[in-house]
Amino acid sequence: MEATSIISVIRRAVLLGVVVLLLFPAAVRAHSEEDASAHHEGAAQADANVGLDERLGAKIPLDLVFTDENGRQRRLRELVTGPTIILPVYYSCTNVCNYLQEGLARALPEIKLEPGKEYRVISVSFDERENPQRALKSKHMYQTVMKGKFPEGNWTFLTGDAANIRRLTDAAGFHFQRKGNDFVHPVVSFIVARDGMIVRYLYGTQFLPKDVTLALMEARQGRVGTTISKMVSYCFSFDPNSKSYEFNILRVSATAIIVCVVGFIIFLIVGGKNNNGNNKRNGNNAS
Repeated sequence: MEATSIISVIRRAVLLGVVVLLLFPAAVRAHSEEDASAHHEGAAQADANVGLDERLGAKIPLDLVFTDENGRQRRLRELVTGPTIILPVYYSCTNVCNYLQEGLARALPEIKLEPGKEYRVISVSFDERENPQRALKSKHMYQTVMKGKFPEGNWTFLTGDAANIRRLTDAAGFHFQRKGNDFVHPVVSFIVARDGMIVRYLYGTQFLPKDVTLALMEARQGRVGTTISKMVSYCFSFDPNSKSYEFNILRVSATAIIVCVVGFIIFLIVGGKNNNGNNKRNGNNAS
C-alpha cells in the first residue's frame, strides 16, 4: 500500500513538473507579446487618439452629403430610411476592412429581414482621397461574395470629403489616424435607427445573423441595445511595423493552454485521491 502511494505521488509530481515546464515558456511568450502589443497600442493611441467612444443613444447628422459608388451626391437622410448598418472602412485596405465587409456579406443572406424595406447597409470610407470608382470595385467584390442572395441597391458604398467624414466618425465616437497610406482604426460597425440614433455597436470582423437581426429589431423600435462582447480588443492587435492588425495567436493559445492545464491538474489530484481511496478499501477488504 505504501509503495503504491509513493509511486502515485511521484507520478503526479513528474507529470506536474512536465506540465509546468511546457506552460512556462508559453506563458512568458504570451506575456511578452501582450506587453509589447499593449505598448505599441498605447503609443499609437497616445499619438493618434485612436479608439472608440461608444455613444449609444446619440445621433449621427443625417444632413451630411457623400458620393455613392455611381458618382451621385447622396445625403445620409436619403439612405437612412430605417434601421441601417454602417461600416466605417477604407476601400484600399488589404486587411481588416476587407474582412469586416466580407464577414457581413456572408451573414446578410442568412438574415430573415427584408433588405430595403426593413434595413439597409452603408459602407463609408474615412479616406477622403478615395473616389466612387474605388467604391464601385468594392461593391462588385462583395456582391460576388453574396452570390446574388442580397438584392442590389440596398448596400451603398460612399466616399466623401474630410469635413463630412470627420463629422460622421466623431458623432459615432470612431477615432482613426492616417499612418502613411494606411490607417490605425478600431474594427467596429454600428447600427442606427431611422432618425440616426446609434442603437448598437458590433465589434470584430465576424457577424452572427441572430446578433445582427436583434440589433436591427432594436433599431426599428428605437431602443438602445447593450453592446455585444468586444472580442476584437482581445484577439487583434495593431502592429505598427507591418501597419496591420494581426491575430494574437500567442495570447489566445496561452489562454487555451492554461485552461487545459488547470483541468489536467484537477484531474490528477482528484484521480489520485480516488485511487488512494480504492487502494485503502481494497486493503481493508483483504484484511
